Amino acid sequence: MSVLVSIHDVTPALAPEAFRLWELCAAHGVVPALFVVPNWHGQWPLERYPGFVSWLRDRAAEGAEIVLHGERHDESGLSRSRRDRLRAWGHTVREGEFLTLEAAAARARIDRGVALLRSLGLPPIGFVPPGWLAREEGHAAVADAGLGFSEDDRAIRFYPAGGRLASPAVRWSARSSARAWGSVAVARGRWITQRASAYPRLAFHPQDLRHPAVARDLPRALERWLGRHKPIPYEGLRRRVLASAAGGR
Repeated sequence: MSVLVSIHDVTPALAPEAFRLWELCAAHGVVPALFVVPNWHGQWPLERYPGFVSWLRDRAAEGAEIVLHGERHDESGLSRSRRDRLRAWGHTVREGEFLTLEAAAARARIDRGVALLRSLGLPPIGFVPPGWLAREEGHAAVADAGLGFSEDDRAIRFYPAGGRLASPAVRWSARSSARAWGSVAVARGRWITQRASAYPRLAFHPQDLRHPAVARDLPRALERWLGRHKPIPYEGLRRRVLASAAGGR
């Protein structure tokens, strides 16, 4: 059994916490995937922060996979229907950038994000929408852009073969004290109910460190899951899945 570990919301806006999460993973022998936001909230364009870009390149040289995580992450200028608000409830507060985007709009943002990251020497291998929220056409746009995978909160989709691999996501929230303690309880519950899963995902966010209950639980969670699962990179899992699909034909 294998586990995928990632740090979401990688941006200069949250650099100190992202660095601490990297150090936490490194202390446990894990090289996490880095889910990079090219222009956090439209105010933190990566190209203006060469020191942070250099840090990202150094981490990539150590084996970290770079994953595009939206273009700006938030929903500035986008409207939500009541149905969309219900979809987002519990996942995010105005941070579901791809939730309402149709194919053309999703592809345009993905293309811009990919082009920027490549220009900085950080070619992404996949795309994950903020909050794991996107329409089906948004996921299709990832494949059309030539990237290797996308995710929702229940599964990973590998391209070009398509299909969905069940992969439960374990995550936390430090948005409020109630959410922090609740997310710790849920994360521990997932260990009890899903520890036999073949490919679970541990999704860390820099904001998780803002509440002590969550900050204390992250290393404990790593130790629990790593005691039963070996870390695997996304590209390694993608090759395994595509090889299995080819062998089954």
